[in-house]
Amino acid sequence: MRIDIVSLFPEFVSQIARHGVVGRAQERGLLALHGWNPRDHAEGSYRRVDDRPFGGGPGMVMMIDPLRDCLAAARLADPAPARVIYLSPQGRPLTQAKVRELAGESRFILLCGRYEGVDERLLAAEVDEEISIGDYVLSGGELAAAVVVDAVARLQDGALNDAESAAQDSFEADGLLDCPHYTRPVEHELGNVPEVLMSGNHAQIARWRRQQALGRTWLRRPDLLDEAGLSKADRELLDAFKAENPG
Repeated sequence: MRIDIVSLFPEFVSQIARHGVVGRAQERGLLALHGWNPRDHAEGSYRRVDDRPFGGGPGMVMMIDPLRDCLAAARLADPAPARVIYLSPQGRPLTQAKVRELAGESRFILLCGRYEGVDERLLAAEVDEEISIGDYVLSGGELAAAVVVDAVARLQDGALNDAESAAQDSFEADGLLDCPHYTRPVEHELGNVPEVLMSGNHAQIARWRRQQALGRTWLRRPDLLDEAGLSKADRELLDAFKAENPG
């Protein structure tokens, strides 16, 4: 997979590409990240990429031509077609379902805004969709782009040392939150590991984990249960959890 990132800070791209799952995915040839700077396509000695907004108001707005030329160069760098995604608080929320969709693409381009945003005409003409990572405002799209890259990279086959890690993540198992996890020591002043996890009974462990995932989702994100399509067995597990953990 190839991801191109259009940003005024292309060095940011090289930074996020060096570490963790993203770095491993690149080392294994599963992912290629490329940064593009709109200033390289701006005219004049100052390489200006922004100007004051029409109608007045604070801040600056990123101009059409440097961004359009930069996007054109990014598209030409690879023959595969590429969707252009603008990272924006006005976009649709990023979900695990959207991450899985993006992970199936051969390539896409992330456009990072700065200042007060991007000239609306450029967005209308060049952007295929807008994505938001939450209902808050950042100084630019770079951090949001890093979130998208990391989430997509870990779903590439071979990026994780254990493929089951992704399958057991929150939102992957029928859209539920993940169950609790424990490791050594068994006994600790903060509490002990649940006995079922040391029983060796895989059926009971699976049942416990499923119940905990259902219960944790009910406690923390009950809205997700409405879309989970729970089976009769799931509902019985959840009812038992509710009885043990009232309100």
